Amino acid sequence: MMFPISGKVALITGGSEGIGAAIAKELLRAGLKGVTILGRSADKGTRMVEELTKEFGKGKAIFIRADVSTKEEIEEAFKKTVEIFNNIDIVVNNAVTLTKDWDRYITANLTGTITGTMLAYETYLPKYASDNKGVIINISSPSGLYGSPFSPLYAAAKSGSIALTISLGSDYHYNRTGIKVIAVCPGYTDTAAIDLGQDNFQGPAYYEAFVEAIKALPPPQPASVVGKAVVTVIKEARSGSVWMIHDSQPPYEVKTQVVKV
Repeated sequence: MMFPISGKVALITGGSEGIGAAIAKELLRAGLKGVTILGRSADKGTRMVEELTKEFGKGKAIFIRADVSTKEEIEEAFKKTVEIFNNIDIVVNNAVTLTKDWDRYITANLTGTITGTMLAYETYLPKYASDNKGVIINISSPSGLYGSPFSPLYAAAKSGSIALTISLGSDYHYNRTGIKVIAVCPGYTDTAAIDLGQDNFQGPAYYEAFVEAIKALPPPQPASVVGKAVVTVIKEARSGSVWMIHDSQPPYEVKTQVVKV
């Protein structure tokens, strides 16, 4: 199941900053041919492409403004990636939307992951992967495995992404497609998402639970640690596996089980 990154093309949702940006940088350092970054902020996306161009050279990165809660915008990003780079081999579903509106929350954070995964798995990777193999990385969370008193909607969305990964990444599907589907669960990481105010929670009790939980945690790991770990996982991990990354330690696999067919 070894997957070479050199010469491949990636699409990363939520790639303008934080974990998504770190993954883009580490993939390019590993020899990636090109990367498409999706995000809702044109300013952040443009700055990230400028940063990547400065470090890795012209034509290595493009930005496409897209809202992952809208299927048409995600699919348009896939189309543009193929038009510009000719191939698409790696898809990273990383984008996170923060809102009190739970319908929109689930649409963006779970349905968006499902949309990105299924478009990649059923349409774009089979047609446009450079060597008929591909990788889908779903960025999940320890909350998806163990729950979260302060963010039950986040936990529900991330649990769904893990179930999707285990199911679609099973041997049954990998053996017929050659596409690996893998979940990565970063622990407490230094991104903009850790500076949450009370307005991002369902109510005061949820925010108070968040404040208490943060007190018990060690300092956040840098996003670069997650970026490096994701490169290792893409290269080496088996399809359907779930990986934990926390406290700046090497990634390790979490034991899971899927129905055999």
